[in-house]
Amino acid sequence: MPSSNFALATKYWRLFAVSLSLNRQSYLVDWPKPRDTIYRKASIDRPRESHSTASQVPLPENVSVESAGLAPTLDRSLDLLETLSAEPRGMTLSQLSETLSAPKNFMFRITQTLLSHGYLARDEADLAFRLTPKLRKLSPPRWRGIGLAEASREGMNWLRDKTGETMQLGVLNEQEGIIIDQAEGTQPLRIIVNLSLRFALHNNAPGKLLLALLAAEQQSLTLSEPKLTATTPRTITTKSGLRRECEQIIAAGYSTDHAEADDGVHCFAAPIFDTDETVAGAIWISGLAKRLPKSRFHYFGAVVSATGQRISRSIGEMG
Repeated sequence: MPSSNFALATKYWRLFAVSLSLNRQSYLVDWPKPRDTIYRKASIDRPRESHSTASQVPLPENVSVESAGLAPTLDRSLDLLETLSAEPRGMTLSQLSETLSAPKNFMFRITQTLLSHGYLARDEADLAFRLTPKLRKLSPPRWRGIGLAEASREGMNWLRDKTGETMQLGVLNEQEGIIIDQAEGTQPLRIIVNLSLRFALHNNAPGKLLLALLAAEQQSLTLSEPKLTATTPRTITTKSGLRRECEQIIAAGYSTDHAEADDGVHCFAAPIFDTDETVAGAIWISGLAKRLPKSRFHYFGAVVSATGQRISRSIGEMG
């Protein structure tokens, strides 16, 4: 082989060796470089039977044996979720990066993954990330071992006895609501539904309330539905009208249903808040329109709102 060809071949072989080395390292190191990289690499090379020799492996000063072996991306993702759970108003990418001492591009990949799976929402106005109710499906909220239905039961029974009407409790489930409990009214003719009944977010009191309290991005997603189906002549079927309704709900602190879902039935809903000020669910009165006339909407709205606040305070004390 001519010397020039040999030199060229040697050059390419070195480049190949460097490339192979870099590729091998990329499998061992997860960017950004985690605090436990030295230990993780050592643990890979360590014989399987040497579990008791972990203390002999040199560790960085800021890494403990207990934290060694963690998956850095998952570890930081959980840190992010815990951080956002303590910030109901959300945090921007820059704030998350600074708070968690992680590179912005690394946090960007984590937030985009959580966004794609529906566990985060991003406000279009301030670009802040917030947790979504989807996390609650993995583990419904409990306070000292007590779930939402049990925590709300006393308040529901109190308002049922005060008004004689059926009280119902529901939570958000993706792009709709679901009824999880009810206290039947004492009237001979009363509203009763099957538990686990699902309801839309545009044509009833609890649905509109949950919609109004969604983060801006989630609210926009719901309002992007191609059509708002009318179930009675009073159903709101325009997105602009529904946005105005949401604004009024936020201002009033409760939501009303003026025979918008079913003819002859009126409802009044109020939120129940978790200890972190996120919405845990909605409580509402359902009854015949003639017993819940429009002239008394303000009264029933105020009394259901007071009951929701009472339950929220009770949850806060348990939390």
